[in-house]
Amino acid sequence: MAKKIRVKLVRSTIGRKPQQRKTVKALGLGKLNSVVEKEVNPSVLGMVQSISHLVEVEEME
Repeated sequence: MAKKIRVKLVRSTIGRKPQQRKTVKALGLGKLNSVVEKEVNPSVLGMVQSISHLVEVEEME
């Protein structure tokens, strides 16, 4: 079974660089406090790392 992570948007994208806004949108996050569950793979981990100052990440089993 593949591991999953839960990603929650906790900071606004207002005033952020366009690339960071696109990354948030690509992960499926919209409004503040929205949550998505993603499979752990290198592309998702890279996206989360690039916007780590905007999100909270929680590992799941």
